Amino acid sequence: MPKIRKQDALDYHSSGRPGKIEVVPTKPYSSQRDLSLAYSPGVAEPCLKIAENADDVYKYTSKSNLVAVISNGTAVLGLGDIGPLASKPVMEGKGLLFKIFADIDVFDIEVDAKDPELFIQTVKAIAPTFGGINLEDIKAPEAFEIERRLKEELDIPIMHDDQHGTAIISSAALLNALELAKKRLNRIKIVVSGAGAAAMSCMNLYCALGVQKENIFMFDSKGLICAERVDLDESKIPYAGHKKSISLAEAMKRADVFLGLSKGNVVSKEMIKNMAKDPIVFALANPEPEISYKDATSVRKDIIMATGRSDHPNQVNNVLGFPFIFRGALDVRATAINEEMKLAAVKALADLAKETIPEEVIEAYGEKNISFGREQIIPKPLDPRLIYYVAPAVAKAAIASGVARQPITDWEAYEVQLKSRLGLDNKLVRTLTEKAQGNPKRVVFAEADQIKILKAAQTCQEEGIAHPILLGKRSKIEALINEYAIEMPDVIIIDPKSEDEDERRISFGKAFFEKRKRKGFTEFESIQIMRERNHFGAMMVEMGDADAMITGLTRSYRNSVRPVLQTIGLDKDVKTLAGLYILNTKRGLFFLADTTINLDPSAEQIAEITANVAKTIRKFKVTPRIAMLSYSNFGSSIGKDAEKMSLATKILHEKHPSLVVDGELQANFALNNELMMEKFSFSHLANKQVNTLIFPNLSAGNIAYKLLQEMTEGDAIGPVLVGLKKSVHVLQLGSSVREIINMVKVAVVDAQNK
Repeated sequence: MPKIRKQDALDYHSSGRPGKIEVVPTKPYSSQRDLSLAYSPGVAEPCLKIAENADDVYKYTSKSNLVAVISNGTAVLGLGDIGPLASKPVMEGKGLLFKIFADIDVFDIEVDAKDPELFIQTVKAIAPTFGGINLEDIKAPEAFEIERRLKEELDIPIMHDDQHGTAIISSAALLNALELAKKRLNRIKIVVSGAGAAAMSCMNLYCALGVQKENIFMFDSKGLICAERVDLDESKIPYAGHKKSISLAEAMKRADVFLGLSKGNVVSKEMIKNMAKDPIVFALANPEPEISYKDATSVRKDIIMATGRSDHPNQVNNVLGFPFIFRGALDVRATAINEEMKLAAVKALADLAKETIPEEVIEAYGEKNISFGREQIIPKPLDPRLIYYVAPAVAKAAIASGVARQPITDWEAYEVQLKSRLGLDNKLVRTLTEKAQGNPKRVVFAEADQIKILKAAQTCQEEGIAHPILLGKRSKIEALINEYAIEMPDVIIIDPKSEDEDERRISFGKAFFEKRKRKGFTEFESIQIMRERNHFGAMMVEMGDADAMITGLTRSYRNSVRPVLQTIGLDKDVKTLAGLYILNTKRGLFFLADTTINLDPSAEQIAEITANVAKTIRKFKVTPRIAMLSYSNFGSSIGKDAEKMSLATKILHEKHPSLVVDGELQANFALNNELMMEKFSFSHLANKQVNTLIFPNLSAGNIAYKLLQEMTEGDAIGPVLVGLKKSVHVLQLGSSVREIINMVKVAVVDAQNK
């Protein structure tokens, strides 16, 4: 797990606009007429319609896609009762997950009410605002009564995710684990460590699936829940079927399943040894499981194990469930989230784990192959199919069980709608991260005497994205490391000017001379230039001492690129190097080229650049849909740039007929699908969502991406060099630490591909 420093977490939440979520208008508001429609007098019309028919609230307001994440702060993560104000960062975080995984809008609400009745009445009073309510971080046993009452007294979906999320995900894992172990639900012996809200909900759902209560041994902090205990609350009594108390170690003997929802390191290797054949161990305490994955698997080769951690197989992560369960419930305007809907989610997750895993998911996790088996009993959190597997299953169960007020009839159209909600922007960065972590590479940081570079390198090492190699004066780098408390154990620091590097500098210089001896360099000059970090770092990559290089933070783009071209050169069959920028905007992901290299490329060069850019985009598992931009639309104006882009398009249509590309086009038509369909329905881009913009010259491309970068709030990744033989990437002058880290991810994945 990556190390999270206190200050890093505080900076993340406080930098820029404080917090993690915001409210964004969805209608025009630029004119007085817009404002009159949005508020008085125009707003009166939908108000009157809703007064006549309450269901019209879903038609005229955001209620149908709005969930409240509500807590009183009495059981926040592992922090305990820290109060409603201190719980707000967690509730905002839950809202962020709802949005990025299922496109559900969230208001987080922190209620100052420990008394269950006051909490219930407060939630009931504000419930008309929302299409659903996600209860969060409320301590047991009050959580059980709060959820029960709200479900009885409100007619919108209610779910306490702390209870049901883990139950749903682990139930899916349990079904598949039992199938692999060839065991039956009604015959297995289960030992449970923990008796809080999540553990109780797990047992209730397991029993609904077929587990027998008499086969469950549940332990709380005072021991086995059994008949001789006089301190049990109502939620625990149903599992007090055993007459006398026994120890956890005794209960584990010949147990088929262990479920841990308690604290770390309460299970020993000996206990695992004593379990039945093909033991199923779900050690879900975080950050330290009840027994580590390493310890458990070291004593039982037949074990099927899941944890709550992302660095081991079979992560039981609630994000596999709650976004998609609420998505399905909202989309049919369900009056509740009932047992049938939860069981439908369980089955959908279990079934999805058995499906052939998409190549993009396999690559994201750095594996050669992932298939159903002991290390794949539940889907991966990054699987893009989750939304259109789980949400429809939940929606169908809502319809079948009679709680849907707006049944879906066209399921194919619904699946298309769900896929359109995915949003490739966040997905791309997550995929790059996972793929880089799966096979980290040696990355040279040519400007390691800059604190931004050191902070980025530290994060990359901690997150397992890359193995940093720092270039620069050792004394200066070490001074910065000490001054800023940078922690990079065993990091390699190289000073190309030091006597320690004389031998390598001479070797690199001679190799460089062989490349450049007919291009103005003497052998002496070639050796001397290896004192320069960009040349030295590029030669490290060229000679195999490193896999990738990052540079450009403090130098002009031209001065950063030139050493790379001199040293490494272009890939086979590539004649024209190009710069590609990736921008995450609220409208989605956009790829822009050429933005940094070619001043005034010819039509043939633009066609080559476009083909190479398309190839690069496909490596990100995105299908390029390309607009060739100009001031003209399909010959509407004459001029050099318009004719050049038209010819480049013609070349692409002839040489790459499968490529979705057209032009020349004005930018507004490329980005406005309705406008395109209205005026140019014959175009290859009609009814397509353009995601790639190709510019006629450097001036247009550079101005456009810098304007977009400043005017949008999403991440910018780039410029990505397209066409180099090896992985070297040049930062934008003055890049932020976050932008540097994203470029390292690109560089590592690029090195993997090359």
